Amino acid sequence: MKPRWKEIEAENPWLVTEYHDFDTDKDVVRIFNIDNTLPTFVFLDKDQQEFLRLNGEIEKDKLIEIINTNKDR
Repeated sequence: MKPRWKEIEAENPWLVTEYHDFDTDKDVVRIFNIDNTLPTFVFLDKDQQEFLRLNGEIEKDKLIEIINTNKDR
């Protein structure tokens, strides 16, 4: 997923993303209540409120659709 996400970032330079490792970033895992279903995508609005969570492999087109639909949030 990381290479796919890197492509999306390159195509959408305004997009703000953070990467966290399940095994080493335990504080983030706890804060966002992430379980063993990986990868997990947590989408936050401009107020840092979660509005969408996806788990598993997601197609690039679907991710781009979600990003474009919610980019003003």
